Amino acid sequence: MIKAVFFDFYQTLCFQRHSLEENLERIAERYGVEVNWERCETALKSLFAGTSAPAPTTDYSLLESSITVMARECEFIREVGIEKHVEQMAWELLQSGHYLFAANSATLYDDAIPTLQRFRDAGFKLAIVSNWDTPLDPLTERLGIAEYFDAIVASHDARVRSEKPDPHIFNYALAAVGVSAEEVVHVGDTYQADIVGAEGVGIRPILLDRDGTQADRWDETIQRLSELPEMLIPR
Repeated sequence: MIKAVFFDFYQTLCFQRHSLEENLERIAERYGVEVNWERCETALKSLFAGTSAPAPTTDYSLLESSITVMARECEFIREVGIEKHVEQMAWELLQSGHYLFAANSATLYDDAIPTLQRFRDAGFKLAIVSNWDTPLDPLTERLGIAEYFDAIVASHDARVRSEKPDPHIFNYALAAVGVSAEEVVHVGDTYQADIVGAEGVGIRPILLDRDGTQADRWDETIQRLSELPEMLIPR
């Protein structure tokens, strides 16, 4: 019998309100500088490769990670042809959209709270299990959803130090919520992290494919969170 639902966080419950390109265009206009948009795609690849989350090992430092993100953002600004006010523009770009610096840029999908409420009303336990650079509690509090969860588990939290698909992060969540793997469903948008990871510890995984790009990748696939209660709540 299913007693609990685990949710991935980013692009499952929430998304960023504006793209990096939209934020860059607005900031560049304010500073009166030109962006070389022909270089932007290559620069973005370099930026995302350079700022990808380090493995959450015991030597991971949140402070060092924040400094690295700022340095990479400055490098990105220069790569798109901007030479003036680089550090200041990089800081504004981070404040406009990067989740380490701009918690208020995250926006809930419209089906998130109604789905969480339905499961809570039906007596299910809920948790977030996310690959995330920082503890997620402050962000979920700002979004108004922290109260729905029995546990909020982030990979780079010093208490966890494990990222999906590694089994430990799922086992940590199971222990925190007080359920067995057979009593849990995990839903997320990333096949390797969410589906492979959950299945590896005996949790039933459900793939969330909001944009319809992962057809036939997994038997249990949904396009909206609002489909979940119909699948899991007994009538």
